[in-house]
Amino acid sequence: MPKNPRTPAEVEAFREKILEQAMDLISRKGFEGFSMRKLSLGLGIAAKTIYNYYKNKDELYLAILTKGFNRLHRQCARAMDAHALPMDRMEAMVLAFLDFGLREANSYNLMFTWHVPKYNDYVGSDMEPVALVELQAAMRVVDLFIEAIRDCASPGRMMPEQDARIIMISFFTRLHGFIASHNNTLLQYMHSSPLDLIPAVREQIKEEFARNLEKFQVPERSVSTS
Repeated sequence: MPKNPRTPAEVEAFREKILEQAMDLISRKGFEGFSMRKLSLGLGIAAKTIYNYYKNKDELYLAILTKGFNRLHRQCARAMDAHALPMDRMEAMVLAFLDFGLREANSYNLMFTWHVPKYNDYVGSDMEPVALVELQAAMRVVDLFIEAIRDCASPGRMMPEQDARIIMISFFTRLHGFIASHNNTLLQYMHSSPLDLIPAVREQIKEEFARNLEKFQVPERSVSTS
């Protein structure tokens, strides 16, 4: 007697199970060591079954990245919405990003650190539309920070988008350097308790942010609205 087809909820649950197993495999074997065959062995199913849910290895990999960036966006957006004052919101978002990078190290490493395919590698291929969805998810995180940075401008002044982007890149590189160095254990050789450095890192980012904020603010009337 044939099995009843999976319900939409069951399909989604199994897709999530595949993603979780794939993330675990990639974290242990790297992207190059990841294959649908190895994934099927870990799941205890035939490889052809996975193709009922994901077209190929790249679609599955891109789905993992998209899910990671969506989680990061939600975490930073919640931190932003929990505060009324712009500077408090900015600080909370930085902490949320830092928390994600340290707590979800495997996802973070795949999203930001490892040398793995990115959108430009898929341009012109069948996977370009799927890669574009992943890129848009990543850019939503960037746009959220740029919005929060611009909101920190003083009354009567504003932050041009291109300058807010420079500030965002500045503190991202500092944050990323700390997260990546912690996740790859390099910091453990430099300091006996790397996580104790977080308050100092936060303060340095806050001070640099304040300097950049003053440097890049301009009177509202001098900024074109076109």
